[in-house]
Amino acid sequence: MAVTRAQQPVVTTPAPLPVRTRLAHPALLLTGIVLVALNMRACLAAVSPMVAEIQRTFGLSATASGLITTVPVLFQGVGAPLTPRLTRRFGAERVVLGAVLVLGAGVLLRVLPSAFALYAGCVVIGVAIAVLNVSMPGLVKREFPDRAATMTGVYSTTMLVGATLAAGTSVPLEHALGGGWRASLGTWSLLALVAAVAWLPQVLRSRQEKAAAVAAAAQPGKPIEGLWKSPLAWQISLFMGISSLLVYTLVAWMPTILADHGMDRGQAGLVFAFSNLVQVAGAFLVPLMAGRMTSQRALAVTMAALNGLGIALLLVAPVSGAWVSAAILGVAQGGSLGLGLAFIVLRTGTAAGAAQLGGMSQAIGYLVAAAGPVGAGALHQLTGGWEATLMLMLVLVVVVGAAGFGAGRNKTL
Repeated sequence: MAVTRAQQPVVTTPAPLPVRTRLAHPALLLTGIVLVALNMRACLAAVSPMVAEIQRTFGLSATASGLITTVPVLFQGVGAPLTPRLTRRFGAERVVLGAVLVLGAGVLLRVLPSAFALYAGCVVIGVAIAVLNVSMPGLVKREFPDRAATMTGVYSTTMLVGATLAAGTSVPLEHALGGGWRASLGTWSLLALVAAVAWLPQVLRSRQEKAAAVAAAAQPGKPIEGLWKSPLAWQISLFMGISSLLVYTLVAWMPTILADHGMDRGQAGLVFAFSNLVQVAGAFLVPLMAGRMTSQRALAVTMAALNGLGIALLLVAPVSGAWVSAAILGVAQGGSLGLGLAFIVLRTGTAAGAAQLGGMSQAIGYLVAAAGPVGAGALHQLTGGWEATLMLMLVLVVVVGAAGFGAGRNKTL
């Protein structure tokens, strides 16, 4: 039976201390969340314009070069299930701080003069982002129980802003610093350091409020029993996974698809950048809409339909319809990301449940997503064109629409 919003479990939060410290100011928390979120995609997007130079530096094959972007996505899926245990043992604040510092270390490891260090850095980056991906929904659920969907929109939008800025400034940074691709990519470790400093007050606050948290622990949010057997949890996971697969496939191949159909490569890059920019609007607005709805079924199906329309335009009019397709796909992809994250906080009643569902959905999601770019490239190589790849993506749009229809029903785990 559907559970109405009024019947949803009450989220228990730690009782406040009699005297609040300045460290508990909401502005500090919001600043920390925004700066952490800026890091969650920036170091991935920054590497894309540099892949060709990295390939020349190490003499990598095309397949080995593709792994530079695939490995972090793969290890986001591998690292996600570990995070709920970490947050239960050490607390979300300390886990987020540790993950941001590890992310910065991974960025520096990736630019060392060694192919082994390159891929090892990609692994470290993927695991660190996995921890942040899973920690943030639970933290938002705990700190903003009445505005969880709105805050999800804020940090999902910030992630895409970070990615857009990184992709757009990697080459200018290379020229400005004069140190080649290593200097440009290594710069993003400074953003991680800034985020860590901004997040430090939350760690100090959590220590100051430890006594209150222990007092509230008599009624902790219990883990969801039988989560991996829940149809709803699998529907959310498939919605996130297939949506992410569609995103990462087009991130890897959209400019190439356009160029292979005769578009100038410079213009193809602009079309792709425009699509990424539009994603910001979708990532912000869709979670806001989701939070105002009792059921998000129509919203999920709309996102799937827009994905299908954008892909269909790439199939039938790749050049003449490129800008329209880019706009539609931007809304659909950004909106799907925001909606998938919103599902995690809307379909759970506690912060612990949100972290647990986040671990499952993002483990499945990123393992599925990692297959997209590689599979699309292999299918293109097999068929000699992009038609089969785009048609398969249209089939997956139907699947993601069905999963979203199930995930959007008014029910909590």
